Amino acid sequence: MDPYDLIGLRRRAFPAVRDLSPRPPSVSRTVIVIPMEISHASIAGFVHGGTIMRLVDTAGGIAAGRHCGGPTVTASMDEMSFLASVHIGDLVTVRAQVNDTGRTSMEVGVRVDVEIPGTDTVHVSTAHLVFVALDENRHPVPVPPLVPETDEERRRQAEARIRREQRLLRKEALRRAGQPAGDSG
Repeated sequence: MDPYDLIGLRRRAFPAVRDLSPRPPSVSRTVIVIPMEISHASIAGFVHGGTIMRLVDTAGGIAAGRHCGGPTVTASMDEMSFLASVHIGDLVTVRAQVNDTGRTSMEVGVRVDVEIPGTDTVHVSTAHLVFVALDENRHPVPVPPLVPETDEERRRQAEARIRREQRLLRKEALRRAGQPAGDSG
């Protein structure tokens, strides 16, 4: 027996009927603010990059779940670079929202900023993640279309579509590179 069934989590997490009506990116908007503590850091006092990546994935998953109304799984994360270091005592703000949708997937944009209490806010990183909506059997299910309402949201959607095209081209190029010589498919 699935242990999640015993405590009712599985029933709550998987809606019986999914609402596939179009929705704006604002439905998915998510903000997490957390102070960095000793448990987040290395002995040098820098916060581990993996700690920030986990916050990015968490905020992205919340945004994707809000958009589709059910559970999601992370399918991929595009390149993530760190533009500034994060230290113990800094306040980290992670903002996420759905940029575009496919049939069963959603691209979520995530921005990480750090505030040293009493000073300016510094941009630390931006990442784009792809999440897939799941049904109770953990199979992909359709997601609601995204309807951008502002010029900024339309720009983000257009950029997300370019990234999707690039991901598909890269996947195809890697597939071809792995084929034996003379094999065309």
